[in-house]
Amino acid sequence: MHKASFRVQSQIRGLCSPKKTAYAKESQLRDEDAHLIKAPVQVCPICEGTGWKPVSTGNGVRSINDRRVTRCDCQLRARNQSLLAGARIPRRYEHCELTNYDTDFPGAHPSLAEAHFVASNFAEKCDPRGDKGLLIIGTIGTGKTHLAVGIIKELIATRGIPCLFYDYRELLKEIQNSYNSSVQTTELDVLRPVFETDVLVLDELGAVKPTEWVWDTVSLILNTRYNNNRTTIITTNFEDQPAAAVVASLSAARAASRAETLGDRIGERMRSRLHEMCRVVTLDGTDFRQKFRSANFR
Repeated sequence: MHKASFRVQSQIRGLCSPKKTAYAKESQLRDEDAHLIKAPVQVCPICEGTGWKPVSTGNGVRSINDRRVTRCDCQLRARNQSLLAGARIPRRYEHCELTNYDTDFPGAHPSLAEAHFVASNFAEKCDPRGDKGLLIIGTIGTGKTHLAVGIIKELIATRGIPCLFYDYRELLKEIQNSYNSSVQTTELDVLRPVFETDVLVLDELGAVKPTEWVWDTVSLILNTRYNNNRTTIITTNFEDQPAAAVVASLSAARAASRAETLGDRIGERMRSRLHEMCRVVTLDGTDFRQKFRSANFR
C-alpha cells in the first residue's frame, strides 16, 4: 500500500516538474503557432498576390501576346499608406485636406481662395525634383499649415511622392538633442531625411529667436535642398520684408518699435535664397480659429 502511494505521488511530482511544465507550454505554443499559420491570408483578386497586373489597352481589352505588366493597385495603396505614416504629420493636422480647406465663410478674404487654387495646382503638377516650392505667409489662424499638409497628403495619395513634415522649432530641438553624448542619434541622422525627402514642409519658419547657430542651421538645410533640386514648402507668420539692419531709411527708434520681419528672423541671405527656391503665397485675414471659438460661446 505504501509502495503504490509512493508511485502515485512520484508521477504527480513528475507531471508538475518545471521541465514537464515548460515542455507542455512549448507544445501549446507550437500548436497555437500552427493554428495561426493555417489562418487564411487575403490575396488581391487582381494580381493574385504577385504585386503585378497586366497592362490593358484603352478599351480595357488585353491582347493575348501582350505580356506587359504594371504595379497592382494594392501595392500602390500599401506604399502610399507607408509614405503617409512616415511623413510625420502631427495628429492635430491629420484631418487637413485640400478638399476641406474652407474659403467660403463670412468675412473670408479673397486671398484664401487664391491660395487654395495655387496649392491645388501645385499638388497636381509640381515636379518635386526641380520645380519651385511655396513660401506660405500669413498671420496666425489663416490656414497656412492646413494648406501645406493638404498639399503633401495629396502628393502622397495621388502621386506616391515621398514627403516629410517638420515643425521648425521641433527640428531645431532634435538637432540640439543629438549633441547630447547620452543620445545615440547623431546630427546627420536627424538631418538626412530632411535633406533627402522629395518634398519637405518646414512649418513656422522663424519661430525660434535667431542666433548664429540657428542661422547656420537654417542655411545648411535650405542650401542643401536648393543645391539638390528638392522642393520645399515653408510656412511663416513673419512678413516677407528685409531686416531692419539693411533698411537705410529706418531710424533707430523706428527699427526698434516695428514688428519683426522674415529678414530679421532668418537673415537677408536666407530670405534671398527662399525667393529663389519658392513662390510666395500670402494669406490675409483675421484668425478664423479665434473667430469661430468666439462664435461658439455666443
